[in-house]
Amino acid sequence: MLQYLIICVLLFALYYWYRDGKRIKNVFDRYVYITGCDSGFGNLLAKHLDQQGFNVLAACFTEKGAEELKDCTSSRLKTFQLDVVNSESINKAAEFVKSEVKEKGLWGLVNNAGISVPSASNDWLTIDDHKVMLNVNLIGLIEVTLSMLPLIKRAQGRIVNVASVFGRISCMGGSYTISKFAVEAFNDSLRRDLYHFGVKVLCIEPGFFKTNVTNFDIITGNIKKLWLKLPQDVKDDYGADYLERLFPQLRERVKQLADPDLMKVVWCMNHALTSVHPRTRYSAGLDSKLFWIPLSYMPTVISDFVLSRNRVKPAKSVF
Repeated sequence: MLQYLIICVLLFALYYWYRDGKRIKNVFDRYVYITGCDSGFGNLLAKHLDQQGFNVLAACFTEKGAEELKDCTSSRLKTFQLDVVNSESINKAAEFVKSEVKEKGLWGLVNNAGISVPSASNDWLTIDDHKVMLNVNLIGLIEVTLSMLPLIKRAQGRIVNVASVFGRISCMGGSYTISKFAVEAFNDSLRRDLYHFGVKVLCIEPGFFKTNVTNFDIITGNIKKLWLKLPQDVKDDYGADYLERLFPQLRERVKQLADPDLMKVVWCMNHALTSVHPRTRYSAGLDSKLFWIPLSYMPTVISDFVLSRNRVKPAKSVF
Protein backbone atom coordinates (compact mmCIF):
# COMPACT_ATOMS: atom_id res chain seq x y z
CA MET A 1 0.00 0.00 0.00
CA LEU A 2 2.83 2.36 0.92
CA GLN A 3 4.58 1.63 -2.39
CA TYR A 4 1.46 2.61 -4.36
CA LEU A 5 1.16 5.81 -2.35
CA ILE A 6 4.78 6.73 -3.07
CA ILE A 7 4.30 6.00 -6.78
CA CYS A 8 1.16 8.17 -6.87
CA VAL A 9 2.98 11.03 -5.15
CA LEU A 10 5.90 10.78 -7.58
CA LEU A 11 3.59 10.67 -10.60
CA PHE A 12 1.69 13.70 -9.33
CA ALA A 13 4.95 15.60 -8.74
CA LEU A 14 6.13 14.70 -12.26
CA TYR A 15 2.81 15.82 -13.77
CA TYR A 16 2.90 19.08 -11.79
CA TRP A 17 6.49 19.76 -12.90
CA TYR A 18 5.55 19.14 -16.53
CA ARG A 19 2.38 21.28 -16.30
CA ASP A 20 4.18 24.08 -14.47
CA GLY A 21 6.87 24.22 -17.14
CA LYS A 22 4.59 24.72 -20.16
CA ARG A 23 4.97 28.19 -21.67
CA ILE A 24 2.94 30.31 -24.06
CA LYS A 25 4.19 30.90 -27.60
CA ASN A 26 4.38 33.92 -29.91
CA VAL A 27 5.38 36.45 -27.27
CA PHE A 28 6.34 38.91 -30.02
CA ASP A 29 2.63 39.57 -30.59
CA ARG A 30 1.84 40.21 -26.92
CA TYR A 31 1.80 43.48 -24.97
CA VAL A 32 2.51 43.86 -21.26
CA TYR A 33 1.82 47.04 -19.27
CA ILE A 34 3.90 47.42 -16.09
CA THR A 35 3.55 50.14 -13.45
CA GLY A 36 6.38 51.32 -11.19
CA CYS A 37 9.26 50.79 -13.62
CA ASP A 38 11.61 53.50 -12.30
CA SER A 39 13.50 50.95 -10.18
CA GLY A 40 13.24 47.65 -8.36
CA PHE A 41 11.05 44.78 -9.52
CA GLY A 42 9.23 46.74 -12.22
CA ASN A 43 12.44 47.99 -13.80
CA LEU A 44 14.01 44.52 -13.88
CA LEU A 45 10.83 42.90 -15.19
CA ALA A 46 10.54 45.43 -18.02
CA LYS A 47 14.13 44.67 -19.12
CA HIS A 48 13.62 40.93 -18.76
CA LEU A 49 10.41 40.83 -20.82
CA ASP A 50 11.98 43.08 -23.44
CA GLN A 51 14.83 40.59 -23.83
CA GLN A 52 12.27 37.81 -24.26
CA GLY A 53 10.59 39.65 -27.12
CA PHE A 54 7.46 41.04 -25.47
CA ASN A 55 6.14 44.46 -26.38
CA VAL A 56 6.60 46.20 -23.04
CA LEU A 57 4.69 49.33 -22.05
CA ALA A 58 6.63 50.58 -19.04
CA ALA A 59 5.06 53.22 -16.80
CA CYS A 60 7.47 55.30 -14.72
CA PHE A 61 6.69 57.93 -12.11
CA THR A 62 9.56 60.20 -13.13
CA GLU A 63 10.81 61.41 -16.50
CA LYS A 64 14.34 60.45 -15.47
CA GLY A 65 13.27 56.87 -14.76
CA ALA A 66 11.53 56.62 -18.13
CA GLU A 67 14.55 57.95 -20.03
CA GLU A 68 17.05 55.69 -18.26
CA LEU A 69 14.94 52.60 -18.94
CA LYS A 70 14.41 53.56 -22.57
CA ASP A 71 18.15 54.04 -23.09
CA CYS A 72 19.01 50.45 -22.10
CA THR A 73 16.24 48.53 -23.87
CA SER A 74 15.07 47.78 -27.39
CA SER A 75 12.77 49.87 -29.55
CA ARG A 76 9.92 47.46 -28.69
CA LEU A 77 9.80 48.83 -25.15
CA LYS A 78 7.84 52.07 -24.80
CA THR A 79 8.07 54.23 -21.69
CA PHE A 80 5.65 56.85 -20.39
CA GLN A 81 4.97 58.68 -17.14
CA LEU A 82 2.22 57.61 -14.78
CA ASP A 83 1.03 58.88 -11.42
CA VAL A 84 -1.29 56.21 -10.01
CA VAL A 85 -3.00 58.65 -7.65
CA ASN A 86 -3.97 60.96 -10.51
CA SER A 87 -7.06 59.89 -12.47
CA GLU A 88 -6.14 62.14 -15.41
CA SER A 89 -2.70 60.50 -15.62
CA ILE A 90 -4.27 57.02 -15.46
CA ASN A 91 -6.75 57.85 -18.23
CA LYS A 92 -4.00 59.35 -20.38
CA ALA A 93 -1.93 56.17 -19.90
CA ALA A 94 -4.97 54.05 -20.81
CA GLU A 95 -5.37 55.93 -24.09
CA PHE A 96 -1.68 55.44 -24.87
CA VAL A 97 -1.89 51.70 -24.16
CA LYS A 98 -5.04 51.42 -26.28
CA SER A 99 -3.31 53.13 -29.20
CA GLU A 100 -0.39 50.70 -28.95
CA VAL A 101 -2.22 47.38 -28.58
CA LYS A 102 -5.07 48.22 -31.00
CA GLU A 103 -7.26 45.18 -31.73
CA LYS A 104 -4.86 42.67 -30.16
CA GLY A 105 -5.81 43.72 -26.67
CA LEU A 106 -3.51 43.69 -23.65
CA TRP A 107 -1.94 40.37 -22.71
CA GLY A 108 -0.58 41.42 -19.33
CA LEU A 109 -1.02 44.11 -16.69
CA VAL A 110 1.48 44.08 -13.83
CA ASN A 111 0.42 46.32 -10.94
CA ASN A 112 3.81 46.85 -9.36
CA ALA A 113 3.82 50.53 -8.27
CA GLY A 114 3.81 51.00 -4.51
CA ILE A 115 5.31 52.82 -1.52
CA SER A 116 6.20 51.79 2.02
CA VAL A 117 6.15 55.12 3.84
CA PRO A 118 4.78 56.68 5.96
CA SER A 119 4.93 53.68 8.30
CA ALA A 120 5.20 53.62 12.08
CA SER A 121 3.17 52.69 15.15
CA ASN A 122 -0.46 53.60 14.52
CA ASP A 123 -0.52 56.11 17.38
CA TRP A 124 2.16 58.10 15.51
CA LEU A 125 0.03 58.48 12.38
CA THR A 126 -2.78 60.73 11.20
CA ILE A 127 -5.59 59.79 8.84
CA ASP A 128 -3.78 61.72 6.10
CA ASP A 129 -0.75 59.45 6.56
CA HIS A 130 -3.00 56.46 5.96
CA LYS A 131 -4.59 58.07 2.90
CA VAL A 132 -1.19 58.66 1.26
CA MET A 133 -0.38 54.95 1.37
CA LEU A 134 -3.84 53.67 0.49
CA ASN A 135 -4.15 56.01 -2.50
CA VAL A 136 -0.97 54.60 -4.07
CA ASN A 137 -0.97 50.96 -3.01
CA LEU A 138 -4.69 50.24 -3.26
CA ILE A 139 -6.87 52.87 -4.92
CA GLY A 140 -4.32 53.54 -7.65
CA LEU A 141 -3.92 49.82 -8.31
CA ILE A 142 -7.69 49.35 -8.60
CA GLU A 143 -8.14 52.38 -10.87
CA VAL A 144 -5.35 51.30 -13.23
CA THR A 145 -6.85 47.81 -13.37
CA LEU A 146 -10.35 49.06 -14.15
CA SER A 147 -8.98 51.26 -16.93
CA MET A 148 -7.45 48.19 -18.60
CA LEU A 149 -10.17 45.56 -18.16
CA PRO A 150 -11.73 45.88 -21.66
CA LEU A 151 -8.31 45.43 -23.31
CA ILE A 152 -7.37 42.49 -21.06
CA LYS A 153 -10.71 40.74 -21.65
CA ARG A 154 -10.24 41.18 -25.40
CA ALA A 155 -6.89 39.37 -25.25
CA GLN A 156 -7.99 36.87 -22.57
CA GLY A 157 -4.86 38.01 -20.80
CA ARG A 158 -3.34 38.19 -17.34
CA ILE A 159 -3.48 40.59 -14.41
CA VAL A 160 -0.55 40.30 -12.00
CA ASN A 161 -0.99 42.15 -8.71
CA VAL A 162 2.08 42.67 -6.55
CA ALA A 163 0.93 42.37 -2.95
CA SER A 164 3.31 41.22 -0.22
CA VAL A 165 3.72 38.47 2.30
CA PHE A 166 2.47 41.21 4.63
CA GLY A 167 -0.87 40.81 2.93
CA ARG A 168 -0.96 37.56 4.92
CA ILE A 169 0.27 38.78 8.30
CA SER A 170 0.53 42.28 9.75
CA CYS A 171 3.80 42.97 11.51
CA MET A 172 3.96 46.79 11.40
CA GLY A 173 1.82 49.84 11.95
CA GLY A 174 0.45 52.07 9.23
CA SER A 175 -1.35 51.29 6.02
CA TYR A 176 1.31 49.25 4.22
CA THR A 177 -0.02 45.95 5.50
CA ILE A 178 -3.60 47.24 5.38
CA SER A 179 -3.18 48.04 1.69
CA LYS A 180 -1.61 44.67 0.95
CA PHE A 181 -4.37 42.75 2.73
CA ALA A 182 -6.83 44.73 0.61
CA VAL A 183 -4.89 43.99 -2.60
CA GLU A 184 -5.15 40.29 -1.77
CA ALA A 185 -8.92 40.64 -1.37
CA PHE A 186 -9.28 42.62 -4.61
CA ASN A 187 -7.12 40.03 -6.37
CA ASP A 188 -9.32 37.14 -5.19
CA SER A 189 -12.61 38.81 -6.11
CA LEU A 190 -11.28 39.92 -9.49
CA ARG A 191 -9.98 36.43 -10.26
CA ARG A 192 -13.41 34.95 -9.69
CA ASP A 193 -15.20 37.76 -11.54
CA LEU A 194 -13.09 37.31 -14.68
CA TYR A 195 -12.82 33.52 -14.69
CA HIS A 196 -15.52 33.01 -17.34
CA PHE A 197 -13.86 35.58 -19.63
CA GLY A 198 -10.67 33.54 -19.81
CA VAL A 199 -8.69 36.15 -17.84
CA LYS A 200 -6.23 34.90 -15.21
CA VAL A 201 -5.55 37.03 -12.14
CA LEU A 202 -2.38 36.20 -10.19
CA CYS A 203 -0.85 37.51 -6.98
CA ILE A 204 2.84 37.98 -6.12
CA GLU A 205 3.73 37.92 -2.41
CA PRO A 206 7.38 38.95 -1.95
CA GLY A 207 9.10 38.78 1.38
CA PHE A 208 11.91 41.21 2.28
CA PHE A 209 13.98 42.25 -0.73
CA LYS A 210 16.57 44.98 -1.16
CA THR A 211 14.47 47.70 -2.84
CA ASN A 212 13.33 51.21 -1.95
CA VAL A 213 10.56 49.60 0.09
CA THR A 214 13.19 48.26 2.52
CA ASN A 215 15.77 51.03 2.09
CA PHE A 216 17.10 51.81 5.58
CA ASP A 217 17.69 55.51 4.89
CA ILE A 218 14.17 56.00 3.49
CA ILE A 219 12.58 54.14 6.40
CA THR A 220 14.54 55.97 9.12
CA GLY A 221 14.07 59.33 7.40
CA ASN A 222 10.31 58.73 7.46
CA ILE A 223 10.38 57.74 11.14
CA LYS A 224 12.38 60.86 12.08
CA LYS A 225 9.86 63.12 10.30
CA LEU A 226 6.95 61.45 12.05
CA TRP A 227 8.70 61.66 15.43
CA LEU A 228 9.25 65.41 15.08
CA LYS A 229 5.51 65.93 14.51
CA LEU A 230 4.39 63.85 17.51
CA PRO A 231 2.69 65.48 20.49
CA GLN A 232 4.92 65.56 23.56
CA ASP A 233 2.73 63.12 25.49
CA VAL A 234 3.21 60.46 22.79
CA LYS A 235 6.98 61.05 22.79
CA ASP A 236 6.94 60.63 26.55
CA ASP A 237 5.14 57.29 26.18
CA TYR A 238 8.00 55.97 24.04
CA GLY A 239 10.90 57.74 25.73
CA ALA A 240 13.36 60.38 24.54
CA ASP A 241 15.89 57.71 23.56
CA TYR A 242 13.40 55.56 21.62
CA LEU A 243 14.86 56.25 18.15
CA GLU A 244 18.39 55.60 19.47
CA ARG A 245 17.24 52.16 20.60
CA LEU A 246 15.08 51.49 17.52
CA PHE A 247 17.43 52.29 14.65
CA PRO A 248 20.26 49.81 15.45
CA GLN A 249 17.72 46.98 15.72
CA LEU A 250 16.01 48.12 12.53
CA ARG A 251 19.31 48.26 10.66
CA GLU A 252 20.15 44.73 11.77
CA ARG A 253 16.72 43.40 10.73
CA VAL A 254 16.98 44.95 7.27
CA LYS A 255 20.52 43.61 6.88
CA GLN A 256 19.42 40.10 7.89
CA LEU A 257 16.20 39.88 5.88
CA ALA A 258 16.57 42.03 2.75
CA ASP A 259 17.44 39.64 -0.08
CA PRO A 260 19.49 41.37 -2.83
CA ASP A 261 18.42 38.87 -5.51
CA LEU A 262 15.43 40.68 -7.02
CA MET A 263 15.27 38.14 -9.85
CA LYS A 264 13.50 35.75 -7.48
CA VAL A 265 10.49 38.05 -7.67
CA VAL A 266 10.94 38.80 -11.37
CA TRP A 267 10.93 35.04 -12.07
CA CYS A 268 7.55 34.78 -10.35
CA MET A 269 6.18 37.70 -12.38
CA ASN A 270 7.57 36.19 -15.57
CA HIS A 271 6.04 32.79 -14.81
CA ALA A 272 2.68 34.40 -14.11
CA LEU A 273 2.79 36.05 -17.55
CA THR A 274 4.25 33.22 -19.62
CA SER A 275 3.04 29.96 -18.06
CA VAL A 276 0.18 28.15 -19.74
CA HIS A 277 -0.99 27.21 -16.24
CA PRO A 278 0.13 30.05 -13.91
CA ARG A 279 -0.09 29.64 -10.16
CA THR A 280 -2.72 31.54 -8.23
CA ARG A 281 -0.15 32.90 -5.76
CA TYR A 282 3.62 33.22 -5.84
CA SER A 283 5.54 33.51 -2.57
CA ALA A 284 8.97 34.92 -3.39
CA GLY A 285 11.88 34.65 -0.98
CA LEU A 286 12.90 32.11 1.64
CA ASP A 287 11.71 34.32 4.50
CA SER A 288 8.25 34.38 2.92
CA LYS A 289 8.09 30.60 2.45
CA LEU A 290 9.79 29.46 5.62
CA PHE A 291 8.83 32.09 8.19
CA TRP A 292 6.10 34.63 7.39
CA ILE A 293 3.55 32.37 5.71
CA PRO A 294 3.88 29.56 8.29
CA LEU A 295 3.62 32.21 11.04
CA SER A 296 0.43 33.55 9.45
CA TYR A 297 -1.21 30.14 9.96
CA MET A 298 -0.21 29.93 13.62
CA PRO A 299 -2.68 30.66 16.42
CA THR A 300 -2.82 34.40 17.09
CA VAL A 301 -1.30 33.99 20.55
CA ILE A 302 1.84 32.51 18.97
CA SER A 303 2.21 35.05 16.15
CA ASP A 304 1.61 37.91 18.61
CA PHE A 305 4.29 36.53 20.94
CA VAL A 306 6.85 36.11 18.14
CA LEU A 307 6.27 39.55 16.64
CA SER A 308 5.87 41.48 19.91
CA ARG A 309 9.03 40.17 21.56
CA ASN A 310 11.12 41.48 18.65
CA ARG A 311 9.91 45.06 19.06
CA VAL A 312 11.73 47.80 20.95
CA LYS A 313 9.79 48.44 24.17
CA PRO A 314 8.35 51.91 24.79
CA ALA A 315 9.50 53.65 27.97
CA LYS A 316 6.05 53.26 29.52
CA SER A 317 5.61 49.62 28.61
CA VAL A 318 3.54 47.73 31.19
CA PHE A 319 5.25 44.42 30.42
